[in-house]
Amino acid sequence: MKKYWIAFTTVIVLSFTVLSWFGVQIYQQAPPIPEKVVTAEGEIVFTKDDFQQGQNIWQAMGGMEIGSVWGHGSYVAPDWTADWLHREIIFVLDKWATEEYGSKFDNLSEKEKSILQTRAESIFRTNSYDKNSGIITIDPVRAEAIAELTKYYSKLFTEGKEEYAIQKHAQPDPEKLKKLCAFFFWSSWAASTNRPGDDATYTNNWPHEKLIS
Repeated sequence: MKKYWIAFTTVIVLSFTVLSWFGVQIYQQAPPIPEKVVTAEGEIVFTKDDFQQGQNIWQAMGGMEIGSVWGHGSYVAPDWTADWLHREIIFVLDKWATEEYGSKFDNLSEKEKSILQTRAESIFRTNSYDKNSGIITIDPVRAEAIAELTKYYSKLFTEGKEEYAIQKHAQPDPEKLKKLCAFFFWSSWAASTNRPGDDATYTNNWPHEKLIS
């Protein structure tokens, strides 16, 4: 009988050891919530409070009932992670294309597109998070994109969109909309930024974005 208790105890100990190991791995690999996001010039774009309140606002609006984040949720509305990321990249590529080639990104030659995509991949995939300060530093052009996307999503959640099952005035408060956008940005940052010392993002390259893959 004693040997059965020893075997049982061994199994329990090993099980908890494995679970603890996985717990540590998940914690270590989870995307950090930064203290703030700033531009290279030091302009504050978002704060940790913005991200956390933004998530609460999204959940209060229905959360996974109106779209998804990292692929988890309803598919009536877009995956907001993928949607934000794609729109932010397109804004950056179009801005560069207009400044350097005098035309939108879609109108460029394959060679010109490749040049800009390589640059975009660098600024989106490179991890600029400083774990000591808790700060993410972004290129000024990304701050411009964030400002434009905040306008877009503010209009979307204020005016509503039938095909997304988003009612009019789903979120009419401008300050809450800004924090909601902060949450969308953070989720897309985690999905597009490589973990330190790795070629995969915090979400293992999910959702996939071919423009920076």
